Amino acid sequence: MESGTVEGGAEETLLKNHPPSPPHKVILKHGQELEEEQEELAEHQPLEQEDLNFERWKRRPIPKRTLHQKIDDLKKYLWNAETNEFMGRSGKSWSLILLFYAALYLFLAAMFGGCIFCLMWSISPYHPTFNDRVMPPGMTMAPHLEGHDIAFNASDRKSWKKYARSMDEYLRPYNDGAQDRKNIHCTQDRYFMQDDLEESAERKACQFKRSWLGECSGMQDPHYGYSQGKPCILLRMNRILGYLPGQGKPINVTCGVKKGPPDALGEIQFFPKSIFELKYYPYYGKLRHVNYSSPVVAVRFVGMQYDTHIQVQCKLNGKGIINDSPTDRYLGSVTFSLEVGA
Repeated sequence: MESGTVEGGAEETLLKNHPPSPPHKVILKHGQELEEEQEELAEHQPLEQEDLNFERWKRRPIPKRTLHQKIDDLKKYLWNAETNEFMGRSGKSWSLILLFYAALYLFLAAMFGGCIFCLMWSISPYHPTFNDRVMPPGMTMAPHLEGHDIAFNASDRKSWKKYARSMDEYLRPYNDGAQDRKNIHCTQDRYFMQDDLEESAERKACQFKRSWLGECSGMQDPHYGYSQGKPCILLRMNRILGYLPGQGKPINVTCGVKKGPPDALGEIQFFPKSIFELKYYPYYGKLRHVNYSSPVVAVRFVGMQYDTHIQVQCKLNGKGIINDSPTDRYLGSVTFSLEVGA
């Protein structure tokens, strides 16, 4: 009996020292816990009626703010007297931001100025730094008013007066008096080379006088043949710095019908010649060749048929000249339409 009592007391002592585990946590023979399984079963329990009330989950509308409240918020944003902040930033924060951007833009300005200085220091204002490939020259014409279309009636002064006025303006720099004052008389038939002078020295230019254009000068006939149905046009080769056209031989000009009856153009006259003489080349640029006058070839269509619309093409011909480019119609040639009425 005593031994039983002792055993009972020992069991009570063990129960006091080791209280029973919670009911939700069951320990099996192999020591596995059922806690995870109980959690999974709890997830599959049916939802309460309150959980199915979706109205309680809807976003509540934000109450409308009055104009007075908006003005107060704006005033507080601009200046918060409680925190001494202007537009959400303190004076120290604004000072640091302004200092940072001032330093940043000063650095960018200095870097940009340094790049421009290095660029201007490395290039010359008188000639291109890299001039390995020079394209052949193009050609321009006058009068050039409404595109490259010349159409008029010889008996109607209003129809051709604009062309005569355009020719006057174009030839004004070629007046004999201006050429005598500014340029020199040249007689050589070769290039006028002046490379032995200093880079910044002014170059001399040969004269090209208006009176040399004969019937197309506007001095003998102020109407340039338009009143007679024998119009004149002026052709000029584009300026290219340092370019020597023709490789030692003059460039000549030819004109012909490109589209229309071939015999509608009739006789053609050229003044002073049908070539661009070598003595006007090379061109040294507007800073050194201040008084340079580009040579001009005047073309007069003497036998033009009346009331016939044709397209005329005038070309440059010579060594190194391209006049049949499919992509640039002004390279070495110029095309215009011509129609003369009685």
